[in-house]
Amino acid sequence: MDNFWDLFWWFLWVWVFVAYLMVLFYIVADLFRDHTLNGWWKAVWIIFLIFFPFITALVYMIARGRGMAERSGREAAQIRTAQDDYIRSVAGASASPTDEIAKAKALLDAGTIDETEFQALKAKAMG
Repeated sequence: MDNFWDLFWWFLWVWVFVAYLMVLFYIVADLFRDHTLNGWWKAVWIIFLIFFPFITALVYMIARGRGMAERSGREAAQIRTAQDDYIRSVAGASASPTDEIAKAKALLDAGTIDETEFQALKAKAMG
């Protein structure tokens, strides 16, 4: 039974350490994401994170936590917008009905499609 509890505590401490490392990396990423903070202040925060990591992480999370959330939210919104724009450009959803009808007419004039297919594409483009 003693080995089980040793293993349990080992896993618990590993989990705490990994969570702590994630917080540190998140703080460092937030420092470099913040464009309003001077480079010297970023260096000061990094130095304190190296020499006094636990207390500095705690102070940073308390003092700059709201800003961290706002920067993270803005970045997520920018990524979402860029992703949506890319999906629309690839899917061709940004084309207007007029563009779709013009493409279908070009296909009809080239002889690629017949009149019934043209009418079907026209009806689909209209709604």
